[in-house]
Amino acid sequence: MNNKAHFIRQFSTLLPRSRALRIYPLGFCRPEVIHSKRNPRNCLLNGFDEGLQPSVRHLFRNMFILNSLGGCTQTKGIGRAAVFKHGGILCPKRMSKHCFVSDGASDRDLMTTDFHRTSSEDVLSKKMRPTPVNHKKLAQECNSLSDVLDVFSKAPTFPSSNYFLAMWMLAKRISEDKRRFEIQLMFSHPAFNQLCDQMMREAKIMHCDHLLFSLNAVVKLGVPQNTLMVQTLLRVIQERINECDERCLSVLSTALETMEPCMNVNALRAALRIIVDQQVWKMEHIFTLQTVMKCIGKDTPPALKKKLEMKALKELGRFSVLNCQHMFEVLAAMDHRSVVLLNECSKVVVDNIHGCPFKVLFGILQSCKNLRYQNEDLFKSIADYVATTFDMWTLKQVIFVLLLFETLGFRPPGLMDKLMEKVVEESGSLNMKNVISILHVYSSLNHVHKGQSRAFLEAMASALTSCLHHISSENLLNAVHSFCMMNYFPLAPINQLIKRNIIYELLTSGDTEKNIQKLHVLNTCLQLDESAYNKAVHIPLPQLPPSPSHPNEKLAEVLSSLLESEGCFSRNVQLPHNYHIDFEIRMDTNRTQVFSFCDGDSASATNMQRVAVLCVPKSFYCLNSSHPRGLLAMKIRHLNVMGFHVILINNWELRKLKMEDAVTFVKAKIYSDDAFPTTDATM
Repeated sequence: MNNKAHFIRQFSTLLPRSRALRIYPLGFCRPEVIHSKRNPRNCLLNGFDEGLQPSVRHLFRNMFILNSLGGCTQTKGIGRAAVFKHGGILCPKRMSKHCFVSDGASDRDLMTTDFHRTSSEDVLSKKMRPTPVNHKKLAQECNSLSDVLDVFSKAPTFPSSNYFLAMWMLAKRISEDKRRFEIQLMFSHPAFNQLCDQMMREAKIMHCDHLLFSLNAVVKLGVPQNTLMVQTLLRVIQERINECDERCLSVLSTALETMEPCMNVNALRAALRIIVDQQVWKMEHIFTLQTVMKCIGKDTPPALKKKLEMKALKELGRFSVLNCQHMFEVLAAMDHRSVVLLNECSKVVVDNIHGCPFKVLFGILQSCKNLRYQNEDLFKSIADYVATTFDMWTLKQVIFVLLLFETLGFRPPGLMDKLMEKVVEESGSLNMKNVISILHVYSSLNHVHKGQSRAFLEAMASALTSCLHHISSENLLNAVHSFCMMNYFPLAPINQLIKRNIIYELLTSGDTEKNIQKLHVLNTCLQLDESAYNKAVHIPLPQLPPSPSHPNEKLAEVLSSLLESEGCFSRNVQLPHNYHIDFEIRMDTNRTQVFSFCDGDSASATNMQRVAVLCVPKSFYCLNSSHPRGLLAMKIRHLNVMGFHVILINNWELRKLKMEDAVTFVKAKIYSDDAFPTTDATM
């Protein structure tokens, strides 16, 4: 009797918690427990019966029935249960739901059953042993997700992952709108509750790859992540993570990639990092390596990122074109800027650019932006390809590409000229978003076309005017700000913008700091530029803080050596309209003589020329050129209006030079008429 009580206590600890508490996923009701042939390795194997029957006969020996024994309390929700003695020790891995006898069965029925003489086919009735379902065949035979659930409701089989896989295969074939409708019907189907409950019950006995494919299909089908079924799958996978081979790691990474952070997802990601760290050198497939790299995320330890980078570099010779294209997004997802790997992949992308789909091009440029990776050859190749096949692309796609080029600081003249021509021809087809995006790109990159600039600006102004009745205040300000940077002033948009209620809205809502800066630009342009806007306008605005000054100390030393006195130049000069220059020099109009600031006569000389020396970082130019970007070009224009001659000194060039060479370099800039490159040139 003591032995029996010991086995009762041991059995109670083996009962699944979800059974004891009667917790059901997604609020689903408990279905009838019906299982078919079970094979933990592969449900499609034909030799299932031969492997299961001896185990069933062995487990059913020495079986006794738990009813209401003295001193023992039954677990709630379990009427009668069968417990097996196997060499004096319970074997939980061999226990399945077939071990639980339905509440309708009597003790007499079980006690009179001779398990030694009865085959497993008597124990597992024909109702419990339907033919296993192949998910590929099921997906071919069914026309909708509901059809799959209908097949399941008629004869459920093990494993339930086949039904989820079949539904996901069907969902991938149909359009997005139809897929959304089919998934709604799937959730409302009465058999879906039963399928989810069966999935939970089978999770611990299902083979690892079936379990992972199930998780991937469930997530892709849109089952909410916070449901008990999804969380149960995540928890079971955590327990069995060591069973994952390379294929399983790939499937798991694909599933986790789209899931939101939560305790179980985070724990599984951490476990995945440990497994990957151990198995990285054993991975044979490039796709698996990239999928894992993309999944483990930005929080991966730097040592593991470096190890994965070295593995990718080692396998670089086996990379296909698709692998090279995909590598940009992989590194961006991992937030690892491997210049060597990006350079090698860029060469392959450039050589195979023709035929590259828009989604891939967009992903490459977006990844370059996130990784702060600039490769002029890659960008030029993409721009030339889009310009050559311009008629293949929609206006929206071209604008997306140009917006990414703008954030990367790259100006593609050929592509931008093509778009200007299209805008002039089809200005009526532009919507508000297109107008604002195009104006932003062209003003930021300071792109001017000699033959079509005027027609282009007029077409853009006309398109913007047609949108004034429904445009927001911030969008209107952004558009007018772009026009001002390009020295063009459309009357109707400006009249709309300077209304008192619009100004008040901009100063009190949204990003007020940026709004104030852009309104100051409008004020400055209306006062300094020779605009077609003839009204005297001054918008009352809060005063901007002085521009931060960081003068180049090396340039100050060079000027002292060149001009032989610090009294011949002035530092950190603050000008009206919140403009700031690094150094000011006073020279004669021929720029052959420098006047001292201490000389009072020179200040009143009629032949004096004020020279503004600006220390310019690389970001103020377009990529690998001396073409100034929009804000610098506007500042040069306004300094010229205020009577300054502007000299640009490139910081990165000056930094490379020794002192003697730097003096010669700056002297040529100051005294030579040919040394004032304020227009487009090649450095």
